[in-house]
Amino acid sequence: MKILVAVDGSTYSKRMLAYLSAHDEWLGGAHDYTVVHVVSAVPPRAAAVIDKATLAEYYQEEADKVLKPIRTFMDKRNIKAQYVVKTGQASEAITAVAAKGRFDLLMMGSHGHTALGKLVLGSVATKVMANCDIPVLLIR
Repeated sequence: MKILVAVDGSTYSKRMLAYLSAHDEWLGGAHDYTVVHVVSAVPPRAAAVIDKATLAEYYQEEADKVLKPIRTFMDKRNIKAQYVVKTGQASEAITAVAAKGRFDLLMMGSHGHTALGKLVLGSVATKVMANCDIPVLLIR
């Protein structure tokens, strides 16, 4: 099974990884994992005055902060994974990666906002579920 694992470095991503490691059916060579992390874009006016190399370095450093512990987690469990870093709005980027990669499943952690919280704050998970054509496994 091709599985896309969306991470943001939050405690909710850590819970999702704990769930993954606690269930043997998700581990092992039977699955092909791709880990995706989306770095929020620097506002256009600020990005216009920063040289491209500095901006690219910033995005990579931000991604590395999140992906380094994920790589360690996957390596300790002998899980081979590919890592994808995108820049922009999280729900749109995750949905695009899921569609382009022809994944069988998307796993992600969820904050578990109440209905009112989702209305006021929005929810990446809610937007991904609404726009994604593949099954989404939310871990709270």
